[in-house]
Formats: sequence, structure tokens, C-alpha cells
Amino acid sequence: MPSYQPWCHGTITRSQAEALLSKAARDGSFLIRASESIQGAYALCVLYQNCVYTYRILPNEDKKLSVQASEGVPNMFFSMLPELVEAYYSPNMGLVTHLQYPVQREEDVDEEQEATNFPPQLPPRNFTVNDVKDSDPKSLSDTYLMRLQQMDLSTLPEEHQTAIQEYFRTSVSLDAEQAQYGYPNLPGLQKLLSAICKNLNSEISRILPALEVFHRALDQQLSPGIGQFSKQISGDSGQSVSFRLEQLTKLLYSIEDKAKSSIFESGGCEGGQRKSLIPLVTFEVKQESLAIPTKMFLKVDVESGKLFLKKSRDGPEDKFFVHNKILQLVKSQKMHAKLVIVAETEKEKILRKEFVFDDTKKREGFCQLLQQMKNKHTEKPEPDMITVFVGTWNMGNAGPPHNINSWFQCKGQGKTRDDTADHIPHDFYVIGTQEDPLGEREWADIVKGALRKITNISFKQVAIHTLWNIRIVVLAKPEHENRISHVFSDSVKTGIANTLGNKGAVGVSFMFNGTSFGFVNSHLTSGSEKKLRRNQNYTNILRFLNLGDKKINPFDITHRFTHLFWLGDLNYRVEFPSTEAEYIVTKIKQQQYQELLSKDQLNMERNDGKVFLHFDEEEITFAPTYRFERDTREKYAYTKAKATGTKYNLPSWCDRVLRKSYPLVHVACQAYGCTNDIMTSDHSPLFASFEVGVASQFVSKQDLNSAPQGGIQIMNCVATLLTKSKTKFFIEYHSSCLEKTVKTSEGDNTEHSDGSIKVWFGNQVELTPIISDPEYLLDQHILICVKSTDCDESYGEGCVALRAAQFCYTEFQITLTHHGEKTGTLTGGIQLHTSEGKPTEKLYDFIKVEKDDTVTSKCKGSEANKCSVTQAHDISNPSYMGVCYRSGNVIDKGWSYSKPPKNLPLAGQGSKDSKKGGYDVGARSPPMGEDERGSEMFDNPLYGSRVKSWGKDPDHQQMDHLTPPDPVFTSSKPADGDSDRPPLPTPRNRSFTLSETRPQPTAPITSHPSTYKKPVVPSRSDGGMALSRPPVPSKSRPGMPEPQNPRDNSELPSKHRPPARPGQLQPPQRHAS
Repeated sequence: MPSYQPWCHGTITRSQAEALLSKAARDGSFLIRASESIQGAYALCVLYQNCVYTYRILPNEDKKLSVQASEGVPNMFFSMLPELVEAYYSPNMGLVTHLQYPVQREEDVDEEQEATNFPPQLPPRNFTVNDVKDSDPKSLSDTYLMRLQQMDLSTLPEEHQTAIQEYFRTSVSLDAEQAQYGYPNLPGLQKLLSAICKNLNSEISRILPALEVFHRALDQQLSPGIGQFSKQISGDSGQSVSFRLEQLTKLLYSIEDKAKSSIFESGGCEGGQRKSLIPLVTFEVKQESLAIPTKMFLKVDVESGKLFLKKSRDGPEDKFFVHNKILQLVKSQKMHAKLVIVAETEKEKILRKEFVFDDTKKREGFCQLLQQMKNKHTEKPEPDMITVFVGTWNMGNAGPPHNINSWFQCKGQGKTRDDTADHIPHDFYVIGTQEDPLGEREWADIVKGALRKITNISFKQVAIHTLWNIRIVVLAKPEHENRISHVFSDSVKTGIANTLGNKGAVGVSFMFNGTSFGFVNSHLTSGSEKKLRRNQNYTNILRFLNLGDKKINPFDITHRFTHLFWLGDLNYRVEFPSTEAEYIVTKIKQQQYQELLSKDQLNMERNDGKVFLHFDEEEITFAPTYRFERDTREKYAYTKAKATGTKYNLPSWCDRVLRKSYPLVHVACQAYGCTNDIMTSDHSPLFASFEVGVASQFVSKQDLNSAPQGGIQIMNCVATLLTKSKTKFFIEYHSSCLEKTVKTSEGDNTEHSDGSIKVWFGNQVELTPIISDPEYLLDQHILICVKSTDCDESYGEGCVALRAAQFCYTEFQITLTHHGEKTGTLTGGIQLHTSEGKPTEKLYDFIKVEKDDTVTSKCKGSEANKCSVTQAHDISNPSYMGVCYRSGNVIDKGWSYSKPPKNLPLAGQGSKDSKKGGYDVGARSPPMGEDERGSEMFDNPLYGSRVKSWGKDPDHQQMDHLTPPDPVFTSSKPADGDSDRPPLPTPRNRSFTLSETRPQPTAPITSHPSTYKKPVVPSRSDGGMALSRPPVPSKSRPGMPEPQNPRDNSELPSKHRPPARPGQLQPPQRHAS
């Protein structure tokens, strides 16, 4: 087979293939790409009448290739792809049209080899047989034998000399031929290494038992994983010597770690969180008494769990609150230094004490200390909130200075932590480095040592992974050791031709109880002009970094984790001409960053949806972290002399931390900035600190055999797909809370003139959760994947939070993405049935934000008093709702939820206001102006007390919302391109949602069978809602492959099935797949 075929496009994405074929614009144009659903298979893509038809090319057991064409056409088998392509140039072969015009590959972006210090272990260039023949008349064997003759072999045993010479004389050429034809095992080399290392193998087997016994003695917990080293290394097992040595080295490192830990513990220097001594901290505050500010002192003793209130710094400590009597901290939104402490007295009275701190940073430090106190003395067996430190540093191939404490304490420029929080340890430390000259062991010891000095804790190493000079280290508190599982690490090379590891990414993923975490540290292509190459680096990492749950194969890493953090030297630059260098430096000295950030390449690419779609980044309030003169932070070295002339590296925010979390989970950024005092590199270290909600490994208090069966109903789904593929589609639902993966039947397509396809999945799908307790279910998410029936490839993925349907039937809209690109939208409705139970309060609900000013002027008539009361005490946790309060544009998060309002508006009275945020409160309060909308706060869904303001019983809420509008009131406007189809929810953009204006019923009423489980009830209205409409019956899809899970039944008992809606066909009694 020739080495280059113009129609063979390798691992390009499906959307890229469609774009190339559309550009060709000729019937019979074709290309072949790698299949996205089956490893080792291909996809033949053919253009016909402006539609792309995709056929799978599958290998059989004999590695023969065949095309899955039309039924009735006999299968033909081919040894090579060129033979297959040649055959299908003929007509009547089962394709929509015969192959005619191969579509050429697009030329790769020219890459210059970047000046980089390659790792010392990089071997010399490997010569293939052809290379040697073309460049040198000597054979490959002669070349190596000549090198061998120039070496001193006197120290080698005679049998080893003979073995090496024999290998170069006879076997090396055979191995080269094997490699050329795709067989990487190199049997000659393996035979040589086995002969040389024969004694080493037996020595490993001899010393291993002694090391294993020592390892067991040091391990206090005797965890189930103790025997893993002996299983991996014992015996020959056909494993390579290098693998066994690597495992043996890991065992030795583990022994050293455990010995050190034991020594530190014996000296009282280590332990869990309980042994971490946080010193007493006193805050000077002001308290208003009779409109006269009075100086007060708040003394926080985290270790004893007490908060002292004193009138003087050295005054008596007779007034204090114990940790369990401090009920809540309420931050003022209007006065950033004001805080309300809600506490319970001995007589069970509730007190609200207001204090004003010196500044916002002091208030934040106080809140973090009290949160640490609550967490330390909690009676909960498992945490529901943790803190994560994320740091990234391009070390510039230079070792670190002696003191790097400021990095881990979040000290320097930007959003930083207060001094009072210096000794509060994070639960996890994730450190990414680039151009790191140190060995793994050396760097890990430096980081652990620094953290031990700061926190008095010896952190446990969860994982470390290195690709050349790119490294990621994950450390955790010792007390979390048994909560961490499913640890994976991987790397992707994106250097020259995607084969060199000087650029690329390393990643680590793990489960923390019931919450999944992913961390990616990347070093992307450098150079101001190589923005597109950086975008391609990002896409390749997204596609090929293998982390997380392998069972959810269609989903890339942006959908596999509850929380994903992406850090590193992303190398995006400030896009100014080089002549503006001094102007940029002037702006930096004046701390005027906004103009520079508006030209930041990463910000611009994100705004265009080209990279990091639906990721969040905290507001940047610190100077560019690159490119400094070393040993100073006062001067940027933006010019570099090269042989080709002067190269400009303008000051830029190359180093970044971004995050992406599932909908409706708690995550809040506490710090984001860079250090000022670490100056060994031309980059400054970047730090970020996050407060993150986590779910416990749930153990139900109910008897699972007697507990009522829960259910999740998803209905009225409509997908709008940005594709020209001619195929049918179905939906797959994945979740760890489900008994099995569920597939829908085939949807009904309608093509639109803009090239998109609208697909109706009209039938209701019922998903069966493994546990119906609301405490468990409300923390879960459903991953949704729209797939094609012909190739089983994904055309878009998204995520729905079950918490959104906590109280009633809820409509959702999610943006579908695939390989980081937007591929469409999906709208639908979700209803949740749970067993009886009330969710417990979370630690992250201990701190709230209160809106101070009342908005009575916006209320009319008798509503004025009600508005005044509710809005004056509008308390919420904005981070929990996915709402951020930074300036600038609100970035679409890719999802929105909406619930029916209590009073449906009459015709012509729909609101036209655009909404910014996760939930639309327009159904509960009057329309707001643009200035007020930016600061509107939302209730936390865990608190049901606000339900009373709806003026209706929760059960009635459910009845109203589950009933579809009367057909008389629905719009008669047909869907685009289909006059016979009933209207369905219109896709909406979350950032700017327009309420629909149409006649609507005021109170549709129906009754529900008493056998339904009582849903939990909402605490907020979730805005911008399209009315439910009757779903469209869909065709069954015969021949759909069944799920492999033996528990192959996705249906709830019939008593849980709601009655058919008007105009809806009763679904057949079978599972949804």
C-alpha cells in the first residue's frame, strides 16, 4: 500500500469531514476517516445532493475490510483500503452513488521547530531501512557495528558482548522491517534484553518478598491494594524487564514515603486535619449601635470551635458562640465589607449581628476560617464541600528558589487570600509545571516539603505524570486517602507532527467519593502568530486524552467529570503589533488591563466558540505572567535576538486556569492570581483556589427492597443538529445512577434550508435509578448523546441535572457539543419521582449573599409590601446556581432550565427582557431593568421555605405543571418546513431568552392517580419557558442493538406511567431502546 493516499484523512473529526465534502460540492466526492465509535474501523463519507452519507468499513477476524452498504448487496472483502476504494468506483455497489472524486487532505499548518531543551533521555533519531539506503550506502547493521567498534567493551562480560554484536549483525535489520510494516514488538530486541537481564530477573524475584514484607509493615491501613506490587512484579509473567524495574522502583519509592510519614507522625508533625494547628486569629470590626459605630474584636479559635466577641483586643473572653450555634454567615452585596452572623442563643433565640470589616479580603478570610471550623467539628461522616488549589508554572528549565510558599498561600497579585487564611490547608493541591528540569521524585519532595511547612501536614501523593518536561502532581490530605478511587493518568503529544512531547498535555482523573474530578496540564504551541495551531492542540488533547470512566465512550473529557480543571502554559498572546510593546508595558504599570484583555487571543477565541466552549475563567486582575527578565519582576524582556532577526514576545497572559462543571453544582473561585517573589523563570507561577461541592458515597437509610421505586421521565425531546449527514438519529442516556444505558427509538427528521436537521423524539422515556432517595438523586446528572443509526457515532453530547426537576416538571435546553465544537441544541422536559425524604443542608450553604436594597418602586398596588419583604432578604448561593458576578460579558454555559410560572401571562403580555443567569425569576417578580438584572440574586434550591411565597401547595404545583396547555390556546403556527407537525418547544439561547407571546391558559387542571410518588417542591421559578406540547409519535427502529447490561429493562412499573396527554399516542409496553 502506498504511504500516502489523498482520500485517507486519518483521525479528522466528523464535522471536519463534512466541511471538506461541502467545499468540494460535487456528487460522488468522497473521503475516508477513522471511525469515532469503533477502534480500527473506518468511515467512508460520500457527498450526494448536498448531503453526506456515511458507511462504516469494518475489519473481520482475518483483518479483511468490508463496507456496510445497502441491504441486499453482497459483502465484498478487501485486504487493503486502496483495493476497496478502487472497487467502489464502479456503480451499483450499494452506495448512494459510486465514488468519483477523492477529496484531498488539507495541508497542515507549517510548523517550525521551536527552540526547546529536549529531555536528556531522548534517544537519537531512529533510522529506518529506507532512510539508511537513501542516505548512506552502508546498511543499518554496518552502521551500528561501526559504532560498537569505537566503544570500550572491556568491562562487559563476554556473553553480553557476543549477544549485542549478534543483534546488530543479524536481528536489527529484521526488527526495522517489522516496525516498517506496523509490528512494534521488535522480537530481536526483546530476545537480546532477556538474555542480558537474565540474572536481573532472578534477582528481582529474590529481593521482592523482603521488600513486600517491609512495605506491609509500614502500611498502617493494610488496604486491599497492598498486594498489587507483588502481583505485578512476581514471576516472569512474560513481562518486560523494564516494566518490572519500573514497578520495583515505584515500590521502593512507596516504601520511602511510608517510612517518612511514620517518622513525621512519631514526631507529631503530621496527621490528618485534626493535627493541623490553625493559630488563633483576631479581626477588628465595627458594629453599629444606635447609629454609632463601635469597635469590636472577633476572635476565631478553629481548634476549639469557638467564636469570641470582645470589646477590646485583650478583653475578657466570656462572650462566645460555639460552632454548632453559628447558623449562617450572610454577606452583604452592597457593602462588600459587611457581614451578618446568624446565631442561636442558649434560650434558642435567633440573633442577627452585623459587623463591618476593614476590607473585603478580611471578610473573606473570616468566612473561610469559620467554614473551616464548621467543617472540622461537623458530625457528618463525609464532607460535602472541599477546597482545591490549582497551580501552574512554566519553570523555564531552571530549578525553583528555596522558598515557594507564596505560591501555595495564594499571595501576590490579583484575587488573593487574606493573611488570616495562610494556615488553612486545601484538601487537594494540583500542581502543573512546564519546562520542568527536575526529576519526578525531586519535584514531588520539594512541593510536599513546602506544604508541610505551611500546613503542618504531610500530604499524600495521589498521582504524578510526566511527558518530557510537562508534569502534573496531585496531592491530598491524608484523611482523604480512602475516599479517592479510580485514579487514571495519561498524556498526549502535540509537538512537531504530534510526535514530540515538548508540547502536549498530561492529565489525572479520580473519584472523590461520588464526585469525579479531572485535571489537565497542557503546554501548547508558542508564538504569537500560531493561534490556529494552539486551537488544534486543544482539540487533539480533548479527543485523545484518555481519562475518566471508559464506559462512557462517546463523551470526551469535557463531559466525563463533575468538575474539570484545565491549567497550563496555553501560550495565547496579546494580539498587538510589536511596535506597541512599550504601550503595553505602560498599561501594565498603570494596572489598566481591560484594553489588553480585549485583545487576548484566548478570550477572543473563546468568545467565537473555537476553544474551551462552556468553560469558565475567573476575572483576570493581575499583570501578564510572561515574559519577564529572570531574577526580577520589574521588567518585561519582550525582545529576543535570533539568527533570523529580532523576535518579539509581547507581555501576555500565557498561563491560565479554566474550569467546567456539570450544571447546578457548587463551585466558587476564592483566589486567582500570580506570585511576585518567585523569579527564577521568565514566567510567574499562577495560583487558583476553588471551593467545590462533592457528593458522598451514598448509603440509603431506607430498605432498598421495601422503598418505593423512583423514576426519571424525559419527554418532548427535539434536537437541532448542525449537520448535512443523511441518516437517522436516536438518543442514549448514560449515568452512574441508572441501572443501565437507555436508548430511544429512531427520531423523525426534518431538513432545513440552513443545512441543519431538526429531529423529533416524541416518545416519553422512563429511566430507572438504582436508588430513589432524593438525598442521592438530586446530586446526579444524566449524560445525553445523540447518535446516528448508521455508524453509531455521536452527533452531540450534553448534560442535564436532576436537581433542576427537584420540585416539578421542568423544561431544559442544552447545547450539544462534540470534540469541543457546538453541534446543535436539544430541548425537552424532565420529571423526577423520588421516595420520601428531605435533603440535608450542605456546608457550602453556610455562607450566603444578601441583597440589601428593596425594590418597592418596581412593585404595583398590593404587591408592594410583599416585594419589599422578599427582596430585602433575598439570600442565595450564586456559585451553586452557576451564576457569576464578574464584570463583562456573560458566557453561555450551554444549559438552561425553566419551570411554568404560577400565573401564566395573557396574550400580548409576555416579557421581552433578555435574561442573564441560570434561572429566570421573571415569573415571580416584575420585569427588571438591565441594571437591576445584573445583581439579581437567586434562592438556593435546598431551602424550601420560600415555596410559601408561591401561594400554592406543592402538590398543586405538580399538577399544574404536568398538564399540557389546552389545544385551543396553543399557537397554530406550524413548525418550519412541516405543516402537519404539531408545534414543539422552540430552541432558546440561554444568555438572551425571550419569553414567548401567545394565548395561554391560566390554570389547566387535571388529576393524577394517587399511586404517583410525591415530587419534591421548588423554591424558585426558573424562567423563560416554552410551553409543553404534545409529543410526536415516532417510528420504531428495528434492529437497534440492545444494551449489553444483563439488567435489560428500563421501564418503571405501569403504575408510575403518567396518563397520555391530549393528542399523544400511548407508548407501547416495552423499554425505550
